[in-house]
Amino acid sequence: MSHNKRIHWLVCYDISDPKRLIRVHRCLKKEGVPVQYSVFMLHATQSGMTLVMAKLASIIDPDGDDVRAYPVPEQPWKITIGADLIPKDLWIIET
Repeated sequence: MSHNKRIHWLVCYDISDPKRLIRVHRCLKKEGVPVQYSVFMLHATQSGMTLVMAKLASIIDPDGDDVRAYPVPEQPWKITIGADLIPKDLWIIET
């Protein structure tokens, strides 16, 4: 993967403290779109994701919290069961 190519990332987190949870959520809301509780979609380069993860590392407790980032394949397979929290008319536009 090129370090300069912007791709989609899923960032998931499990934070044990409510104050840190709010801080992590606010940090990610500046960077991406919430797609589920504790799951965000970001569009960033690999180096951009490194910066986001560094910001998150400064917020979390590494002994009690968990944050993970997964690159989304260019042609992902998706299946949804139950209520879809993302509005059907939401468009993610790549710039």
